[in-house]
Amino acid sequence: MMTEHLRMGGVYWAVSAMSLLRQLDDEQRRDDIIEWILRCRDPKTSGGFGPNVGHDADLVATHYALLVLCMFDALERLPHRGGVVAFIAGLQQADGSFASDAWGEVDVRFAYCALSSLTILDALDQIDVDACVDWILRCMNYEGSFGPVPRAESHAAYVFCAVQALALVDALEAVDVDRLGWWLCERQTPSGGFNGRPEKAPDVCYSWWILSALVTLDRAHWIDMEKLADFIALAQDQEDGGIADRPGDVPDVFHTFFGLAGLSLMRKADLAPIHCVYALPLEVVHRMHLPVILSMYERG
Repeated sequence: MMTEHLRMGGVYWAVSAMSLLRQLDDEQRRDDIIEWILRCRDPKTSGGFGPNVGHDADLVATHYALLVLCMFDALERLPHRGGVVAFIAGLQQADGSFASDAWGEVDVRFAYCALSSLTILDALDQIDVDACVDWILRCMNYEGSFGPVPRAESHAAYVFCAVQALALVDALEAVDVDRLGWWLCERQTPSGGFNGRPEKAPDVCYSWWILSALVTLDRAHWIDMEKLADFIALAQDQEDGGIADRPGDVPDVFHTFFGLAGLSLMRKADLAPIHCVYALPLEVVHRMHLPVILSMYERG
């Protein structure tokens, strides 16, 4: 009961972690996972996926499902790609934002999930991209960072969603890169780990949310990567190998993936490289010929 609604996310975190570890080679497990994902399709919608079999479809679960199918090179297994596009496009609101599901919760996470999913499906023309960009920019605060909705407190995980969503549609020019980059760098604590907001405890998951945004903004060189890598290493359980939210805590698959993702971005371990925007292994992005997304440095 406690984890049933997290199952699609759990599959994405686990499959991604195994992919970064270059251990995604079990064909039987691959086929079983693909079949399970397809069973999570919500028949009450045109093509959305729920977080588990029998659950209502939502945008986050649909995005996770697409990412896993991409890693397994199984996107052609979608029974009706146009139906998935229609489901996502149908969640755009009049103000340009995206709701997660039919019940209407809105925040910048869902804008990122929508833009990423539709980029993968080559269907950005099915939504009002300009309206979405305008809404995301309304979530920007005075210090240059972003909250979940307009006029809400800035939070590093939502900064990731806002920055990468804007990167997907070539709209990063609207961001004050230095101001935002400095706010993100200020999240690094004396332990080396990042927190999500001022005065909060550091957490391994921000090794991905913050570092990937800094890579996209070309400001990753502003942080101490050695100390961040050490913080992640200290959070690894020496008995079972998993990574916790911080040293001394119980490991879980969520923090294990995001710790590995951070180490991959920093090239601090023998891991497959990961794409900072799509959150997919770079090999998958190249194989699928997904649009090239340049960092602020590469844009000149």
